[in-house]
Amino acid sequence: MMHTAAPPLETSDRKVDRLLAHYEESHLNPTNERIHFVAIPAIMLSIVGLLFAIHPWVAYGFVAASLVYYALLRAPVFLLTMLMLTVVALALVHAMGGLVLPVSAAIFVVAWIFQFVGHKIEGKKPSFFEDIQYLWVGPLFVLSKLFLKLGVRW
Repeated sequence: MMHTAAPPLETSDRKVDRLLAHYEESHLNPTNERIHFVAIPAIMLSIVGLLFAIHPWVAYGFVAASLVYYALLRAPVFLLTMLMLTVVALALVHAMGGLVLPVSAAIFVVAWIFQFVGHKIEGKKPSFFEDIQYLWVGPLFVLSKLFLKLGVRW
């Protein structure tokens, strides 16, 4: 389905829309937003990689729990997209082989530095300081902006 305007997130009955509206309040600066478009996927990849370095089943448990969280938001487009991105992330982590720990650690540190720089520019603290679930909302924020540009309704 195509649409030309963003859905009225802040007045929506859907939890996912309310979460995205609240998240966006601290992500209005275009530079911060661009940083998030790169850093959030990098952080998610690095978390999966770091957990995989502990033990593959720890990473699989994390992504399964994350997908359950996304399923509970009842937004099928987001769930399907996150499922596909999870497959890509796991493939990338597997491709890192024996370098998964140092590569994931480096990505994690650099991406978080950029995130905090973005929030310094924004002048607002990261949303997850209020509620840890915003660590899972971040990827949906990036997707929502992409979907809006593509005219995909979520």
